[in-house]
Amino acid sequence: MPKHSIRAATTAAALVCLTAFGPTASSAASPPAQSAGRAGPAAPSRFVPGPCPKPPEPIEALSSARCGFLEVPENRSRPGGRTIKLAVAVIAAVNPAKPAQDPVVFMAGGPGADTFDDIPFLVDSGLNKDRELIVMAQRGNLYDQPNLACPEVDRFNERAVGLGYDSQQAEQLMLKAVKECRDRLTADGIDLSAYNTTENAADFADLRKALGIPRWNVYGYSYGSNLALTYLRLHPEGIRAVAIDSVTPPQVVTLLWTWGSTAEGVSNIFEGCAAQPACKDRYPDLPQLLTEQVRKLEAHPLTLNVPPPGGGKPVKVVLDGGALLNLIVAFTPRPKDIPAALDELSRGNPERFARARAGGSVQKVGEFAHGLTNSVACSEWAPGYTEPDVLKAGRKAFPGWPDTVLAQVPQLPFQYPVCRIWNVPDRASVQRMATVSSVPALVVSGTFDVKTGASWAKGVARDLSRSTAVQVPGIGHWVVPQSPCAQRVLASFFARPTAPDTACVNDLEPEPFTIIPR
Repeated sequence: MPKHSIRAATTAAALVCLTAFGPTASSAASPPAQSAGRAGPAAPSRFVPGPCPKPPEPIEALSSARCGFLEVPENRSRPGGRTIKLAVAVIAAVNPAKPAQDPVVFMAGGPGADTFDDIPFLVDSGLNKDRELIVMAQRGNLYDQPNLACPEVDRFNERAVGLGYDSQQAEQLMLKAVKECRDRLTADGIDLSAYNTTENAADFADLRKALGIPRWNVYGYSYGSNLALTYLRLHPEGIRAVAIDSVTPPQVVTLLWTWGSTAEGVSNIFEGCAAQPACKDRYPDLPQLLTEQVRKLEAHPLTLNVPPPGGGKPVKVVLDGGALLNLIVAFTPRPKDIPAALDELSRGNPERFARARAGGSVQKVGEFAHGLTNSVACSEWAPGYTEPDVLKAGRKAFPGWPDTVLAQVPQLPFQYPVCRIWNVPDRASVQRMATVSSVPALVVSGTFDVKTGASWAKGVARDLSRSTAVQVPGIGHWVVPQSPCAQRVLASFFARPTAPDTACVNDLEPEPFTIIPR
């Protein structure tokens, strides 16, 4: 594995973080305008140069980058509130002789993931080959002031691998961790209602102006595609072109949406196997095999002691039906290994899934901004639905599965009570809006994506009148770093936004699936 590997979302705050709650909270906490910022009238946003972040694992591109903070109002609807600081890095073009004058700005997934950790993938994918690459941590992320990390939740996630996925004990411990995090953040004066996609989009609009950039290009993946589309809708000025990868359409992203995306991605993986004679012969009925294993594990969970994938002492893991589904959604194991892993599981060998489950016991405590996740998810994605709606959507996606599995949306168990604790206002009406634009756009999807289903990109592309849609076979979530062809398409798009070269996609096929002896 490379030093910086694509993150597998194994916690309760992973991309796409769709959550739900019961009745919408009437108001959020109203913290005082103190702490981690200036009181008094909100000053205009400005960029202040400063040292680059120093991640635990050094990032080579940061050694020569220009860094600093963008200072912005925490809540633009409350004049006189405090100011927050967002970490920024400007990475030079690899080709310094004649770089393009329009840089590309990156919008990361999550929400809440460490943006700077994505830099090696962006550089390896050629994002800064011919133009500057600008990276800014979305408000509340690692290296920002304030940082909405929840180490309490990270420590729960470390422990959760040894509990039933949807067990009462797991719910109690998770809610305790969420409450402790919220209490700590609000005691510091943080206005949790201000950490949303509208404010995120305004931050990027302010960044372009603060850096004095007339025009730039935008690239966002997963939640970053949601943010990019919102940014394009609210602040279209200065945008030359927009590329979105693993699309989460703002107008449709809700709690129920996750079930459809998961079912689509799993179905595409199984159909990919069926299209390869060797895989079809060895694993003739994967949908039935998955259903049987989910039912079996939910009725009789396995308790095992296994070492994490990276090595170390064995840890206790509980593998039940909910855990099995969520490991598949988290791409652990990878799609090409899923048929083999399911076959092994059915024959009494749970090693692949058990070790992947054990991987959750090793968390980077304090690096993921669960606070931003919950503020976005609970205000924008959760409202308007109930727990019975979630169960109904789950039953439609996976008929015959146990209700205990289907009652919890993939990767986000217990979100109704989580959002009642988080208590932020309903913003669905201002966020669930389609973006209609003539700005040139590239829409990239992977057929094996079980987080953001590839088919959802079609509707987005229809609303972008000068868009090019590309579907890459056999690739999962966040396509560009995994596909040299997608990297060439993206480079071609930024060079010629209205006429990118997509020819390489025509010859692509999923890689061979892993075949194990009978």
